[in-house]
Amino acid sequence: MTAPLESQPLLGIGLALVSALVLSVGNLLQARGVAETADRPGASGLGGRALGLLRDRPWLLGALLLGAAIVLQMGSLAFAPLIVVQPVGVSALVFTVALTAVVGRRRPSRAELRAIAVCVVGVAAFVTVAALVSTQHTIGAGELIAVLVVLAFVLLTNAVLLVAGRSRPVPPVLFVLLGGVYSAFVATLGKTVILRVQTALQLHSFAVDATNLLTIGCIVGIGVAGALSIAFVQRAHAGNRPEVVVAGLTVIDPTVAVVLGITILGEASGAPLWAFAAFIAAGGVAVAGVFVLSRAARAGTA
Repeated sequence: MTAPLESQPLLGIGLALVSALVLSVGNLLQARGVAETADRPGASGLGGRALGLLRDRPWLLGALLLGAAIVLQMGSLAFAPLIVVQPVGVSALVFTVALTAVVGRRRPSRAELRAIAVCVVGVAAFVTVAALVSTQHTIGAGELIAVLVVLAFVLLTNAVLLVAGRSRPVPPVLFVLLGGVYSAFVATLGKTVILRVQTALQLHSFAVDATNLLTIGCIVGIGVAGALSIAFVQRAHAGNRPEVVVAGLTVIDPTVAVVLGITILGEASGAPLWAFAAFIAAGGVAVAGVFVLSRAARAGTA
């Protein structure tokens, strides 16, 4: 039987907000680096683009910031359930729109401000309910196997789709969606590892058994999912505006992570029915606000 683990949601939410801000700055810098590299001579081909990015200072700084954002995100997951902190990532879109307006020396439009308000209200409602009803539990072999099986299924489906459609042009938004999906697995796998370490410390269980070997498998999964997320995000920047990339990531990542947190990690196992209704309503409001904000941002910079 699983045992509850202590949670500090306010600290987790605070770190998640900082992570979202760092993430938005990193994405803007990487988008700038991708755009600059594409315009340079000799940037054709995968090797040429990769070398160009590695020599581009804004892109490298953006990569460092994205790494810092991941560290902060993992820190937030150490203090609060996944379904509490992951939706806070939607605020990265708000930061991105605000920073884009500052860099472009323009004021956000009324439509953008209204959409930002909708996003904030939706996310705040979701996180508040999640903080009240969510719980963290010790992690066993069953949960670890479930997460790894789902990741393997996603990897297989991804490979089949890309191979089957290799003769057709790939919609740029697909890379945004894939980047968000694998980013969600980085967070979910990271949370399982954190919970497993907390469980091991609580139970003083450090033997080389099946559960601990599965934990190592989750660490390997973080590396695979993280590498794919980075690769797809770079492809996404090449064919989409920064606001669209961040919008897609902030919708897909929290959605997938919250579903995994509820279904596999059992973070809402003790939640009443009204909480699930509130999750759906607040999540719908936040997602609607993201799409409206993305559309308003594109219209404002057209």
